[in-house]
Amino acid sequence: MKRLIAVIAIASTGPALAVPGGELDTLPRGLFVCELPGDANGSVGQLVPEADFAVSNDSTYQTDLGYGAYLVTGDQVAMTSGPLRGDRFKRVSPRFLRKLDAQGKETRMRCVLQHANNDH
Repeated sequence: MKRLIAVIAIASTGPALAVPGGELDTLPRGLFVCELPGDANGSVGQLVPEADFAVSNDSTYQTDLGYGAYLVTGDQVAMTSGPLRGDRFKRVSPRFLRKLDAQGKETRMRCVLQHANNDH
């Protein structure tokens, strides 16, 4: 019995896995600023402020329109409630997201962590 308890305790300390999406995770806290890429004529990028969001505690985010929740599984980010509900992103790196369309293909919009909140 002690061996079974030890095996369960050790198994429960590993990363949480979602089926079938991959390892559960969270985004770094802070402001993600979204933009469309510029062009060859020198435009750096076109800000899309209505797509910006700030990540806070416990898999939640905030926009100017209110609060919501998100889920990260592997490299996929899904906004599950709130003003961005239904939006999905591919996590390129911890600070860089690429918005996905309804078919799951990458779009031109990117969201980058501009201001990290390292208070905690």
